[in-house]
Amino acid sequence: MPANGNRPLKLQFGLINHEGRYLTAEAFGFKVNASAPSLKKKQIWTLEQDSQDTQVVCLRSHLGRYLASDKDGKVTCEADGQNSDCRFLIVAQSDGSWALQSEQHLRFFGGSRDYLSCFAQVITEAELWAVHLALHPQASLLSVARKRYAHLSKEDGEIAVDMNIPWGVAALLTLVYLDGKYCLKTCDSRFLSNDGKLLTQSGRATAYTLELKCGKLAFKDCEGKYLSPMGPTGTLRSGRCSKPGKDELFDLEESHPQVVLMAANGRYVSIRQGVSLAANQEDETDMETFQMEIDKESRKCTFRTSQGNYWDLVSHGGIQSSATAVSADSMFSVEWLGHKVALKANNGKYICTKKNGQLLAVSDSIGEDEQLTLKLINRPMLILRGENGFICHHKNSNTLDGSRSVYDIFHLQFSNGAYHIKGVDGRFWYVNSAGLVCSDGEAPEDFTLELLEHGRLAIRGKNGKYLRGDQGGTLKGDGLFLSSSALWEY
Repeated sequence: MPANGNRPLKLQFGLINHEGRYLTAEAFGFKVNASAPSLKKKQIWTLEQDSQDTQVVCLRSHLGRYLASDKDGKVTCEADGQNSDCRFLIVAQSDGSWALQSEQHLRFFGGSRDYLSCFAQVITEAELWAVHLALHPQASLLSVARKRYAHLSKEDGEIAVDMNIPWGVAALLTLVYLDGKYCLKTCDSRFLSNDGKLLTQSGRATAYTLELKCGKLAFKDCEGKYLSPMGPTGTLRSGRCSKPGKDELFDLEESHPQVVLMAANGRYVSIRQGVSLAANQEDETDMETFQMEIDKESRKCTFRTSQGNYWDLVSHGGIQSSATAVSADSMFSVEWLGHKVALKANNGKYICTKKNGQLLAVSDSIGEDEQLTLKLINRPMLILRGENGFICHHKNSNTLDGSRSVYDIFHLQFSNGAYHIKGVDGRFWYVNSAGLVCSDGEAPEDFTLELLEHGRLAIRGKNGKYLRGDQGGTLKGDGLFLSSSALWEY
């Protein structure tokens, strides 16, 4: 397990047939077809690999059922557990597409629209599937061989693979899907070329075919060579290999939110002075940056330092960055108070900032000294995905659509405990009098973020109401209470 303690993301993707249609699991009758023109919930499949034989996979639908084929080539998707008919072999093609072969019956899966079967004895174009990753496109990239993370190295103008923990905004990479291939985009909006240079425009040299090997990813360039870390700093560029070995394999890992916290005294919370936390610094460095990891069940949060330790409640309400593992005393409840937050420790007391800047969990109620300003630092480019799809500009109006299979990249600017959200055209989001979220504002409007769940946040407008996607997909700023339609992967 790398130092970050993250597990690789479960690979979820869409499969596109030769007619450009996605493999779909219908809710009614557990039927499968290849009719959908875009990637939404019903078109997402999760790859589950056999722990003994990594070449064997099972494909699980959004309903938790498994794709299966019988001896006559009939394809179903209703098995709620894995059996021998659910086991497929991935036969990867040179262009990155897959043929899926039934392990039991040795026939290939393919077809179009409602006519899907697994009876072909040879691979034709009808048995080839292009792979479209359905993960949130922002992640950390881990080299399997080096056990180090990729990050933008601005001074060298490259992506270097030499970080122990993916720290700060430089470690955030965005996977951009274009015509069946992927580009790697850095946090300053440049694209990785196969010669290791960073370019402002995407093109042939920045497009990679994704290949899967033993559950790991390899990036194949336009010349048929693979990205790998080179030299002492692990410069990411294409090597000489035309077959991926360990050096060419990567894991994608979830990118946790990283934050800085300012106390009522106007100073940043820091570990610079030693293990005891204190708000006494004027600069934002790695020593003032903390990774928030939200527990899926309790929704409590741990704060991790750049050294890999956790905040920990110690005797007399002291807070130290001394824990090497998560325990009840390293979990904190976050209360979102508009432009501020309050943190409650495991002793039931709120953390307060003393006159000397020391942090102590000793308060029964929230006053000025218990309030902190929390700033998210590693999402300058914001991509939001809700329960029905990504947020995207509406084609013919100034509103936003929250149910698209493609995404727009928005820019997040911090402003005194709130955020301004800006589109590619430099205009700002605002909520109009009808409660619609519009994207053509001349002046910035305040929104507040609440990092409520593992990987998901809520956004409130200046009216205090939540942003939610309505039934038709339109983004509205009228949510009175938190619902699944107001939570966004980010």
